[in-house]
Amino acid sequence: MKFRTEIKLPSYPFRVNYQTQIFGLGSCFVDHMKQKFDYFQFQNLINDFGVIFNPASINTLVERIINQNFYTPKDLFYHQNVWKNFELHSSLNTADPEHLINQVNRKLKENLSFIRQSDLIIFTLGTAWVYRHKKSGKIVANCHKVAAKEFDKILLSPTEITEILSNTIRLLKKENKKTKILFSLSPVRHLKDGFIENQRSKAHLLTAVHELVDYKNVFYFPSYEILMDDLRDYRFYKTDLIHPNEVAVEYIWNQLVGALMDTPTKNLMKKVEKIRKSLDHKPFDKNSPDYKNHLQKINHQILQLQKDYPWMNFT
Repeated sequence: MKFRTEIKLPSYPFRVNYQTQIFGLGSCFVDHMKQKFDYFQFQNLINDFGVIFNPASINTLVERIINQNFYTPKDLFYHQNVWKNFELHSSLNTADPEHLINQVNRKLKENLSFIRQSDLIIFTLGTAWVYRHKKSGKIVANCHKVAAKEFDKILLSPTEITEILSNTIRLLKKENKKTKILFSLSPVRHLKDGFIENQRSKAHLLTAVHELVDYKNVFYFPSYEILMDDLRDYRFYKTDLIHPNEVAVEYIWNQLVGALMDTPTKNLMKKVEKIRKSLDHKPFDKNSPDYKNHLQKINHQILQLQKDYPWMNFT
């Protein structure tokens, strides 16, 4: 008897290895994937500007990066004793506007450089609901706790999303023709919009994305479907019953690894994980000869890896 409905993953015509440079933007779920890529020492630059949930704001940021449209003081506003920008996540808010401008403009340069070298670009879309700032007429990535009356709430249609993401793809391909683009839907439900409204949103995103996967080198990974159908049980959720817990994130990560990574890459990941776990080991006596020998062995293993993979950093 079968007790769960397992998702059959697509067959991808490419593989991810330790030479692959991975760029990513999107919802908080892609942050979970970034933590895994970081842990296993893959080369990546993901959500450097913070979490972005909707496709329109992702496109706005990609346009800024590709066109090197730098931020100026006019792009900022002062609210709740800090400087903010409607295109950026609240984690970048600061009391010093000059610092914010310098920081994000430096990121624009670094992100363009990374995109030009990227082999894989991952987008994780969270919602088709957007907020348009009434005064500027622009869709925002973050409302920054500004009064709701300052915005109009809009549901993007599948056609609008397809057009937006088509523009995103064109911009990226102009800078890097060889890169692969992998879309996924965040498995996190936006229930503050309402149960029905969340389903409408995910349906619009899913419809739009599958209009795009017919393009050359544009693909889809079913993270949303894995959580909704394969892991169809609240034991795979955090206590808020909305966000996937560590077990679910680990399972989806393993599905991604199985679908995209070859055997030599998986073997190298095991070596990296072994070093990670060895470094996390808490000794009874840090000054004992045995522990010092233990550290020397680990250090030797790290140096051996860094000869072939100089970006690896276990500090």
